[in-house]
Amino acid sequence: MDVTSHNRHMRIPPEWLGWIDESLRARSRAVDILQTMLDNGFDERASWAAINEARQRSEGYPSETSPPVVTPWRGRLSDSHVIDAGDRQVRVLVRMTQPVVAVLDGVLSADECDAFREMAAARLKRSMVVGGQQGGSVVMDIRTSDGAYFQRSENELVARIDSRVSRIMRLPEEQGEGLQVMRYGVGGEYRPHFDYFDPTEKGGEACMLQGGQRVSTLIMYLNDVDEGGETIFPRVDFSYVPRKGQALYFEYLSPQGSLDPLTLHGGAAVRGGEKWIVTKWMRERSFV
Repeated sequence: MDVTSHNRHMRIPPEWLGWIDESLRARSRAVDILQTMLDNGFDERASWAAINEARQRSEGYPSETSPPVVTPWRGRLSDSHVIDAGDRQVRVLVRMTQPVVAVLDGVLSADECDAFREMAAARLKRSMVVGGQQGGSVVMDIRTSDGAYFQRSENELVARIDSRVSRIMRLPEEQGEGLQVMRYGVGGEYRPHFDYFDPTEKGGEACMLQGGQRVSTLIMYLNDVDEGGETIFPRVDFSYVPRKGQALYFEYLSPQGSLDPLTLHGGAAVRGGEKWIVTKWMRERSFV
């Protein structure tokens, strides 16, 4: 469908309104509908308004509050080139402001990376994702990895990294989910997705009952990948090549409560070797 510049920003054409109705009837996620509209040049506020109106017209789709247009905000990460993480100094190599993204060096030592891989190997299980409308966690083809979950302060290594990560992300340890180690073999990938929960869906609502919305993510890389396995942000044409001991930080919940769709990201398919990561997600409130 062709969309003029005027229509993109002033109103949604009838053919697109019809497409929204059809998508909702097909049980498409509101956030996925929004992604498609943003990719086609529509204004975020106008898109959400059209989606909300369509939900109100369709029986069984409750209305939702249109989020404000996301404007750049000052991230929580330190402005310094070197971050005091308590037991070590972490260097900032790359920094973006929209979305808020940073590449960090020296987050984990080589020995810590190896220890996480060894510790996780015995308990790896197929990774799951939040199940949109159905709620709960489900196995889906968009994520082809094995994972192992560690409760906060489960052992000395986990406790040490939890404390270090809390200082880097500048949020209390109590607001962090447990660390999750993931392994991707050849062909393993995680297709573009958001780390924040969709507040319009059953699955997202259930996840936010405990600790609220996710605020930020820190992906720590446990090995160098032979080929592929980049972390990609397709909306800003940014790609990071995994490097052992480094980390990628990004945040998506603004101080005003709006969510940043530019943080759509994914893990490119591994084409050679393996990819190991350990991830920390932070919440709005205490996660217990």
